[in-house]
Amino acid sequence: MRTPRRAATTAAVATAALALTTAAASPAAAGNINNPKKMTRAITTENVMDHLETFQDIADEHGDRGAGTPGYEASARYVEQTLQEAGYETERQYFDFFYEEISAESLSEVSPDARDLEHAPMSYSPGTGTTPVTGTLAGPQTVTGCEIGDYAGADLTGQIALVSRGVCSFAQKSQVANEAGAEAAIIYNNVDGALNGTLGEVLDDVVPTTGVSQALGQELAAKAADGPVEVSFLLDKTQEVRETFNVIAETEAGRDDNVVMVGAHLDGVHDGPGINDNASGSAGILETAVQLGKAKKLNNKVRFAWWGAEELGLVGSDHYVEDLVANEPEALADIATYLNFDMIGSPNHIIGVYDADESTYEAPVEVPEGSAATEEVFTDYFDGIDQPWVDTEFSGRSDYSAFIANGVPASGLFTGADGVKTEEQAALFGGEAGVTYDPNYHTPQDDISNIDVEALGTMSDAIGWATMSLALDTSEINGKRSAGKSGKPHPKGPRPVGEQDAA
Repeated sequence: MRTPRRAATTAAVATAALALTTAAASPAAAGNINNPKKMTRAITTENVMDHLETFQDIADEHGDRGAGTPGYEASARYVEQTLQEAGYETERQYFDFFYEEISAESLSEVSPDARDLEHAPMSYSPGTGTTPVTGTLAGPQTVTGCEIGDYAGADLTGQIALVSRGVCSFAQKSQVANEAGAEAAIIYNNVDGALNGTLGEVLDDVVPTTGVSQALGQELAAKAADGPVEVSFLLDKTQEVRETFNVIAETEAGRDDNVVMVGAHLDGVHDGPGINDNASGSAGILETAVQLGKAKKLNNKVRFAWWGAEELGLVGSDHYVEDLVANEPEALADIATYLNFDMIGSPNHIIGVYDADESTYEAPVEVPEGSAATEEVFTDYFDGIDQPWVDTEFSGRSDYSAFIANGVPASGLFTGADGVKTEEQAALFGGEAGVTYDPNYHTPQDDISNIDVEALGTMSDAIGWATMSLALDTSEINGKRSAGKSGKPHPKGPRPVGEQDAA
């Protein structure tokens, strides 16, 4: 899952071609899985964990699974091979993206105390080069530093700005620090825990920027109030345009004028295995695809997508949708709904469903009609098995963003990232209140041991249930229905959404 940022794509000039990777072998010959109950029985936690073990092995061999790396290529090949063995054809959709790799980084207090400081450089931050930036800390009078007036006319030339998270974007804070003359910016969290942030895109008017915890930021601010605090910040990094791709596969069966899309981002951050974020979602939909390949008849075609470069700004899913808008608008209109799965095994998890009906959280964009009905597929399933669930914000922080921005209904599942578990959530799901859902989010510790296997199993079953349910019938979402399991439009045509068939 990406950290909060603007939803606009950061892809460079993107190529639109879908390159066919390989033709698949004959369809899987296992028993016919023809309803949601059979699907949930067919999807086993053991099989999903097997996929995760493979992704872990890939990360161990290559160091990470980030976009544009050998680890991502190996991850994609595993997905493609698994799909082809299950009877699918796979496609790669290539696009360009902005690549970052850190060669060396450090943050240290030089005086009055000499010590290393724990930090996390922000994505898209410019580097310092091979020589660190050194200067005294200076904070704005208004700690969030969102406007130049917050610095009350202070000249920060030769200094490093220290500002709090909140009110405006990290990019705006860095821009304002630059305008005030600062050489670099340190942004500290406004809640407990580390701050892993992003500037959202490549910008010319920002300074080298890093994030620290609330406790460290407040400590440094208090110390700076008593006298000069000199800090040194090194961020030596590569920044360049590279090529990567999405992996796409779809069922042969089903109407191609009423497509159910199922997606998860395949890439991780360039600093660890990325197993919960988001090998977990990738493994969940991969096992669903394998089992769905055994279905002999489907009314609606199901298209699976493993997105590239999500961690760098939702680039892959943005490119996919933008390409349809520009070149195949009728194909975009044929997508009945989009299901998104990002982080489904968080160690301090919730069972979260994207709040498409906005019953708990107001969405930052207009939510397309049909999204609430998509959400109900998940919530009705959980209610039917007495599984507690909660709404999770439809915030635009994952790959559904481009779909809902272009009128495609969507929902999905999420077990939590850097948010903090409440007492009420701990009572429902166990775990520890006051602690983030995934304390290893975007760190090298996001490995196979970071997965809550029970949550993974619960969510994987829900993925299978929802996918098969909608492969058979989307009429509650868009009115389109088929005659039996013919895969053909119903002779009586669409029905008004929400109306029940009499027979």
